[in-house]
Amino acid sequence: MSTRERGPAVPTRAPAPLPGVLTLCRKRLRSWSIRLRRPAGGAVHHPYRELPWRTCMTVDTADLVAETPYIWRARRDGHRHRLICFPHAGAGAGAYTEWAALLPPETELVAVQLPGRQNRIAEEPFTEVAPLVRVLTQALRPVLEGPFSFFGHSGGAILAFELARVLRDRGGPQPAHLFLSAQSAPGSREGIRQLHHLSDEELTAEVVRLGGIEAEIAEDEDVMDALLTTLRADFTLWENHRIAPADPLDVPITVLSGDSDPRAPLHTLDAWREQTTARFDVRRYPGGHFYFLGRAAELTGFISQTLLAPQMAGRTS
Repeated sequence: MSTRERGPAVPTRAPAPLPGVLTLCRKRLRSWSIRLRRPAGGAVHHPYRELPWRTCMTVDTADLVAETPYIWRARRDGHRHRLICFPHAGAGAGAYTEWAALLPPETELVAVQLPGRQNRIAEEPFTEVAPLVRVLTQALRPVLEGPFSFFGHSGGAILAFELARVLRDRGGPQPAHLFLSAQSAPGSREGIRQLHHLSDEELTAEVVRLGGIEAEIAEDEDVMDALLTTLRADFTLWENHRIAPADPLDVPITVLSGDSDPRAPLHTLDAWREQTTARFDVRRYPGGHFYFLGRAAELTGFISQTLLAPQMAGRTS
């Protein structure tokens, strides 16, 4: 029996963060949304030390609003396409906060929130992929209407792909496009370092090396105690998961990656083409595993153009 207390289904809006604090929900923290700011001349303050989690884990970030436990949405009246984003290991829906303002009004943003992070920090994370996907097929039904596409980064890319497969197998709606970021293709992970079995010290060092957390913040034991549990659970989930052989999807796939990403080297990406009978391409950006955090405007611009161009062509033909 878990000793973790279950959180509320949809927590209430949190007050503004304390001076000197960037809460776990703000995207500008990079990677796992936990880059905290050290006030001048002061110590690092953070939510776990000073406030109850319900107070610090805001559920509204800019235009991105928590509508259900699993759905954070930046509603756009009259949108023509919906982009549904899946976060990487340890991250929450808040990782896509910046995208809400960057996407054009024709594109509505939905970010998927999983248990064990941000406003759901008191809940146990999933330990198996199949139950998670089954839950999402129901939980995301309100946003699987009309044209939509999936974007997933790292473990989120696997989740997006597996969800598209299950929707196909059940005769459900299919995404118009899959954007799979920073994730090696099935069967191509040989030689990529496994992280879930590392000691706390080793895992922390690897996260810093990948660019997910500043070194000075990694030295804060309280912050890392809060983060490592979810990180390790997510790495265990995705590193132990194997994508089973199945018929390819009939959905265009674009693979995105940093050109110096040690967790998704170039030679591990091309095999994704075997997973679709539709158009396939690989797009590389300067940077490492978290290339997308510093290139949000460029990346959202490319995604929007890819999604909306066929609709615009149809209107003018």
